[in-house]
Amino acid sequence: MLTEMENRTSVQEFTLEGFPAIQHLGKVLFLVHLLAYLASTAGNAIIVTITCANSRLHTPMYLFLSIFSFVECGVVSAVIPKLLVIFLLGRQTISFPDCFFVFVFFFPDCFIQAFVFLFLGAAAFFLIAVMSLDWYVAICKPLHYPTIMNPKICFLLVTACFALAFPLITGLLVKVSLLSFCGPHVIPHFFCELGPLIHLSCSDTRSVEMLALILALFIIFTSIIITIIAYSNVVITIMQLPSAKEKKKAFSTCSSHLIVLSLMYGGCVFIYVKPKQTNTLDSNREAAIVNTVVTPLLNPVVYTLRNKQVHQALRETICRMKTSR
Repeated sequence: MLTEMENRTSVQEFTLEGFPAIQHLGKVLFLVHLLAYLASTAGNAIIVTITCANSRLHTPMYLFLSIFSFVECGVVSAVIPKLLVIFLLGRQTISFPDCFFVFVFFFPDCFIQAFVFLFLGAAAFFLIAVMSLDWYVAICKPLHYPTIMNPKICFLLVTACFALAFPLITGLLVKVSLLSFCGPHVIPHFFCELGPLIHLSCSDTRSVEMLALILALFIIFTSIIITIIAYSNVVITIMQLPSAKEKKKAFSTCSSHLIVLSLMYGGCVFIYVKPKQTNTLDSNREAAIVNTVVTPLLNPVVYTLRNKQVHQALRETICRMKTSR
């Protein structure tokens, strides 16, 4: 028993491998990722701010979008700051305390970083499903929309997204924290990603890997199935519109959404649901970059910043700020 405890606490920190093949471009990569991070957080923060400030946007659609933007800010902030430190300063270590429930600024602790990323990521997938349902009701049942998507239902749907994600991810991370880590300490990734972390354990990880796969399948494919059903009905309804101009406009919005969803779903399926292979670590990192940098950067543009109503609300907010000075 004593030996097991010693093994479990023998690794006090891990080393994040990052991108060793291009590490010599650290300062250039730091600048690129810093600009992407600032643009992503600024875009999503603008969506949250104008939705709260402008009463015209106090509708279910913009409520879900603002919460989704807030979640996206949390996801990128859990991962990118540590990546920036790796690129700029070469500090690749991340702490690994015995206790899972420890909070450190900017999530340098391995378990905390993994928890924040997975919890908010899971909540984001459930929110996408809710947003798809909202759009389905708005397009396919417009007369019943105010009754179906009333404030109480919206609150329950949002609460359900986080309430469902929390126990799933917490249970998985607690199970991982009970593994023994007594051997290799280099994580072949740029953040504390769960798959590479589990593979470093010197315990029997079959049950944890199976649990992780089941949860990934449940979270990702539940969201995908709901989204496909909702969008299929939306497309059928759009096809029945009498005006070709209305069809073109609706399909333009629909295709933009589907591009972002394809990037997000595709990256996560590739990372978490594909069969275990030892020669795809670089591909995993590339897919993770898409999910943590590219997709959060595109979301504000695709979902709302192209929206005329959001543009109007943004102009009104800026005018009010100038007037109040």
